[in-house]
Amino acid sequence: MTMLTWIAFDADDTLWENERLYHRGRERFHAILAKYKIAADIDPLLDETEIHNLRYYGYGVMSFILSLIETAIQATGGKISAEDVQALLELGKEMLTAKVSLLDGVHETLAKLSESHPLMLITKGDLFHQRRKVEASGLGSYFQAIEIVSEKKPQDYAEILARHKIDAEKFLMVGNSLRSDIRPILELGGWAIHIPNHLNWAHEEAEIPENLQDRFITVDKMGKIREVIEELANLRL
Repeated sequence: MTMLTWIAFDADDTLWENERLYHRGRERFHAILAKYKIAADIDPLLDETEIHNLRYYGYGVMSFILSLIETAIQATGGKISAEDVQALLELGKEMLTAKVSLLDGVHETLAKLSESHPLMLITKGDLFHQRRKVEASGLGSYFQAIEIVSEKKPQDYAEILARHKIDAEKFLMVGNSLRSDIRPILELGGWAIHIPNHLNWAHEEAEIPENLQDRFITVDKMGKIREVIEELANLRL
């Protein structure tokens, strides 16, 4: 029988709101650049710059802000003012210190699951910022292990599992990103629960190969996770 020994959760947009801040950040960016009368839609250039810069700055607010500044310089032909660059830097500080808003059902779900399983938090991004959000969330006590990583590829998960001596086939990952939370752990032989977020970053989308689709379940809200885990407990590998 399938016996899950560990359950892991993603943080951003799984336990608390995150992508909404980036959408608001883009709106502020558009407002700041409006005075420069840029003819073309600037979002494709920003998307391209963000993806390109991941190799240099990783994920998180600071990477986003640096990409905003770089995009603004390119789009305005270097004419963006020091005042407007400062406004983008201030936007970054606001995002870094924004209130952590938990999604519905998070406290209740973690409280119940922590009674029956060891829980792990696996989140990617800037170490300092992610630690601040975990502390501000008030959720840290539910987790027996907290992993903050720069990437979430199969090798990153494999290293985490090895470090904690966890069998992938008895490990469940819960998250909103098919690319970062679901597909990598499925490729290692684990299980996953997908909770879609309507504000997902397009970069986090991915196709799940047909041969892996029977190892994950999609639910529409956190409150349904316990029911799904009970169903998985009755499945044969």
